[in-house]
Amino acid sequence: MPPTVPRTRRKSAPGTISPGALAHVRDWVFDLDNTLYPVTRKLLAHIDAHMGNFVAGFLNVDFEEARRIQKTYFSKYGLTLRGLMLHHGLDPVRYFDEMTPMDLDEVSPNPALADALRRLPGRKVIHTNASCRHAEMVLDRLGMADIFAAVFDIAAADWLPKPAIEPYRALCDRYAIDPARAAMIDDIARNLEPAAALGMTTVWMKTDAEWARGVAPEAHIHHVTGDLLGWVEQVISARR
Repeated sequence: MPPTVPRTRRKSAPGTISPGALAHVRDWVFDLDNTLYPVTRKLLAHIDAHMGNFVAGFLNVDFEEARRIQKTYFSKYGLTLRGLMLHHGLDPVRYFDEMTPMDLDEVSPNPALADALRRLPGRKVIHTNASCRHAEMVLDRLGMADIFAAVFDIAAADWLPKPAIEPYRALCDRYAIDPARAAMIDDIARNLEPAAALGMTTVWMKTDAEWARGVAPEAHIHHVTGDLLGWVEQVISARR
């Protein structure tokens, strides 16, 4: 008989795992960007400039206005693409054709984290608002291409980004994930709210990114860490 999953999970202090707190988890759902690897300032500036140029060209506005629109849509919808689709009729295929490939020189291999993830019991899946192509390129750079059973990207989500709850349901249906026996790890706190609503254990990968500043853990966040490698190692030890 599987272990009983408590209705209310206690949040652990950053980087700590209560013994047995995650013994029930058999599926691990990971965000990609800024969760499995840090998005450096240089890479973020490159992405911002690349996206800003696309928005400026698509909407025929100057770069400053494009950046304002870009940030507004990201804040409102969780993805600039979503705003461009809803308000300007953008074909998402065109968007990803022009937005990739990205310069990933700032993404470095992480053999220590890759080894820890391989030793973490259970299936691992990526849930990202980016494209599958981007995810595969990043995972290859990280040395993690063999670790994840699947990538659930924005196309698989029918172009509806996190934190809308529908993609989470679709993810669980597609891969037969029981939310009560799953954990989700994401660097954006609000992206964990739908996961918790479905019954997943949630882990906030807290960073110093702009969208994490001034954000305090709420009831839908069960664990917090700023060190993913250390956190995974503690989970492994706690499950032995």
